Formats: sequence, C-alpha cells, structure tokens
Amino acid sequence: MAITNFVPDVWSANVLENLSRVSVAAAVTNNDYEGDASNGDSVKITSFTDPSITAYVAHADITVEAVTDATRALALDQFQSFAFAIDDIEKAQSVDGGKVLETQLRRAAYGLANVLDTYVLAAIGTGASASAPDHQIAEATISTAADAYDALVDWSVLLDEADVPEQDRYAVLTPALYGKLLKDDRFVAAGDAAGSDARANGRVGQAAGFEVYKSNNLPDGPGAGAGTSMLAGSRSACTLAEQVRSVEAGRQELRFNDFVKGLHVYGAKVTRDTAIVSADIIVS
Repeated sequence: MAITNFVPDVWSANVLENLSRVSVAAAVTNNDYEGDASNGDSVKITSFTDPSITAYVAHADITVEAVTDATRALALDQFQSFAFAIDDIEKAQSVDGGKVLETQLRRAAYGLANVLDTYVLAAIGTGASASAPDHQIAEATISTAADAYDALVDWSVLLDEADVPEQDRYAVLTPALYGKLLKDDRFVAAGDAAGSDARANGRVGQAAGFEVYKSNNLPDGPGAGAGTSMLAGSRSACTLAEQVRSVEAGRQELRFNDFVKGLHVYGAKVTRDTAIVSADIIVS
C-alpha cells in the first residue's frame, strides 16, 4: 500500500515537536538566532562592548567612546539523519500496520534528541568560563543529600557573583545526583512538590533557584576520576539553532516497501561563558 497522504511540512513539524518533548537541550538553551539561520548554514552574532561609566565634572569635557563590536559564528555544522522502510508483507502482518511508519518516526525523533542532547550538553560543559571568574569546578565527591543541595547553592552563588539574572536558571544532574537530592528535605518539601505537576523535558523540580533537570547525556568530567560534568547556568548562555531540513517518504524502486527518511541539522554556541557553571562530580 503506497503512502498517499504524506505531507512533508506536517511530518517535519511532528519531528521537531517530538524532539522538544524529550530533549533537555531545548530546555536549557535559547533559540534567539534560529530564524536567522533558516536561509543558510551559519549566523554571524554581533556583540558590543559596554560603555564606560565615568564621574562627571562640571565645565569639563567628557570622553566620547567609539562603539566597538565583536563577531562570532553560530554554525549549523551538525548533521544527523534517519531512514527506514517497511515491507508491505510486514505491514500487513503487524497488528496496526497503518501506524508502523508513524511509530517509527516518533522513535527516530527520540533517537535524534539523544544525539542532540549529548552534543549540546558537551558544548555547554566545555564552554564555561575558565578564568576571571573560574566556573569550571575541579573534581569533587558528593556522598550525602546535604552535600548535593549545598552544591546547588554554591553554584547559584557563583552565578550571582557574575551578575547572571535569576530568571531562566537551570541545573542538569545525573540520575545519581538527583537521587541524592531527593533525600534532602529542603528539596522534597519545596522544589520537588512544586514541580510535580509540570514535569517535561527531563524537568524534575526546583532547587536553590534552579529549574532542575536530569539526563543520562551529561559529558564525562575532565578530571582523572570517574566524575561527570554537572551543569548549572542560564538559558541566555548558549544558543541553539536546529532545523529538520528534509523529511521524505515514498516507494522504494524494485521493492514493495514504503520508506521515510529525514535530515536534522543544528548547531550550538556558548555566547556567555560566565553564565555557566560546570562541576566535575563523583557521586558515591
């Protein structure tokens, strides 16, 4: 049976919708430049230096500064694809043959989201400021629930000291560290209860001013041990642009198959390294 009702635009939107439901990356980044990337493979992001603030003296000339800018590129240089086919015989023998392609498309979106998460979380982890201020925390071991919560407080203080706005702050933890956090009454009595009605995109609650997410896709820590880079920061720190460039369906030549294939293109860029904290944590 041929696919006769395939609308590429509708299916493309469906892939992105599924990605947004399961991807932590979409929840901890902004997409400020995604529209600008729709017509090309990179976006030039321009930033300006802050004006100097000086004391004014009556009857004295003031210094007029030239506006200086810096440019960085957000490249859509990550390419992931999927392709699958269902034989007519297999479709006929399945319980709900007409849903096979739709189900596989959802599974493909889930797989794309895992790859996207791994890429974006690694970019955020390595993009944290390494000096003045140093937001890359050396390897440390957390063994108690109190230590887990206190670590979040310490990361929040680092962001406060870097003048990072309190809104849109997040923390991404491994399931092991989140498990420690669940044993702390400060989280269970407040943040976890408040978040219980709105768990999405890996969100598991609130703590120490952060929206807390858990993920199995956090990168390994840079230390010599078995640590993992736990992340805290602001959505303003990293921008993500992604597109499903193509989703196609049809009949395979010389076979009685329906096929679907798609291409996911994306890129991420850290634009505010002081708005990220990356902590190399071993959970014991």
